[in-house]
Amino acid sequence: MSLGRTAVVLGGSMAGLCAAGALSPHVDQVLVLERDELPPDAEHRRGVPQSKHPHFLLNSGRRAINDLFPGFEDDLVAAGGLHLVASMDTAYLEGPGWAPRKQGALTMVYGSRILIERVLRDKVRLLPNVTIREGVSVSGIETIGGGTPHGRVTGVSFSSSAGDERIDADLMVDALGRGSSVSDWLVAAGWPETPVMTLDAKVTYVSRWYDLPTPEARPDSWWWQHMVLMPTQEKGEHPNEHEFLVNFFPIEGNRSIACLGSWGIQMPRSVDDFVSSAERLRTPRFAAAMAASEPTSEVHLTRSTGNKWRRYDRRPAAPQGIVFVGDAICAFNPFYGQGMSAAAGSALLLRDSLHSVTALDQTFFKRFLAKQRKALKVPWAMAMARDRGYECATGTETVSAWQRRILASMTWPMFNLITGAAREDAVIDDHFARVFNMDESLADMMTSPRVLAGLLRYKVNSALGRHKLPFGFDAQQEPPGRDWSVATP
Repeated sequence: MSLGRTAVVLGGSMAGLCAAGALSPHVDQVLVLERDELPPDAEHRRGVPQSKHPHFLLNSGRRAINDLFPGFEDDLVAAGGLHLVASMDTAYLEGPGWAPRKQGALTMVYGSRILIERVLRDKVRLLPNVTIREGVSVSGIETIGGGTPHGRVTGVSFSSSAGDERIDADLMVDALGRGSSVSDWLVAAGWPETPVMTLDAKVTYVSRWYDLPTPEARPDSWWWQHMVLMPTQEKGEHPNEHEFLVNFFPIEGNRSIACLGSWGIQMPRSVDDFVSSAERLRTPRFAAAMAASEPTSEVHLTRSTGNKWRRYDRRPAAPQGIVFVGDAICAFNPFYGQGMSAAAGSALLLRDSLHSVTALDQTFFKRFLAKQRKALKVPWAMAMARDRGYECATGTETVSAWQRRILASMTWPMFNLITGAAREDAVIDDHFARVFNMDESLADMMTSPRVLAGLLRYKVNSALGRHKLPFGFDAQQEPPGRDWSVATP
């Protein structure tokens, strides 16, 4: 059943492409307006500068995209995406040292942002009623009754090489990202200011791309595909680099992205400084992996990393005719890898919401915003739990100094407790994997009687020195490749 003649999606990146797939079954024509000229292959483009950094496509996200575009995951793997088990394929340096290698519940498909987007773009182009117009700049929206209970967005104006144009729309999707001007255009049309929640923990990260040595040329100690170094938990004097969160992140084509990130610390920008910083990390193995590989890019820096939630759901009257997906409504600290998956989840929610309605009226838009709010609360709460603990954080969601000190003092002990228990308890491991992949909220996990009992048991056994698995292997040595799965009852 068609709910209208034309739907317009503003923006042709991941969120916009997912939205196009969500709208396709419900309207006669979907038009995607994209500022960039889209490359035919997996290439960087101006509108997505963050594509030069690692991107996680969490299980919740890949399932949502696969639901919208059947066969997406198979196509992604066929194009070079890597389906990995994190605990088996990752050399993971935590507080006390290298973690043991073993089978676990956390799985993901690894790939570059440009590959993920290219595969998705190919799927969208197969939809007969979706058209992507490239090289156009959206300049405004058309509305009637702005700010009233029956106010509605009715169209969009934009410019291209052909001149200025205007298109009527029965439904519009804002997928213009963090910098979207739609909220300002709504105010100009008569709607009140949209409440905005913000928290910027001053995260900055830098990345450089590498071609890896062939598998045959790597030493036996290089069993891993992904290397992660967590920030130190040690007090006292140490190099700033020990505070970094670090990834040697595998992507398609026998390549990796070396990424260094921090909260509130000046990051290296030149190639020489990047290499020098890597040599001062908590383990020499990261710099050794870089040295054994061939760099193929300069150093790329990103600092636009604040959390920002435009609370359209808190308006007295939801504007009809428009919904919001991706960073245009809720942008997260990219460190936590939630953005693409949250955007895909909103698109899937939109498709399923459209299935059950016969009219795009005020009730539909209010209900959709309420459902979307519930879904976004899960990743938002995860970002707040960590970022509120930093003194450098600014924004509407900061907490008092005493609350910040409590959060900072609790974060690492709780994280260590959960990850330690997850190594030895399959139930906790499964819950933690679900939380990481946005399939379960942290609150739900931490109120599970079984999880609480498992954490208590692990805490008691730790106090008695009764660990099922060794951990804390010397960070100066190679990460141990032994599979400890059989040691776990």
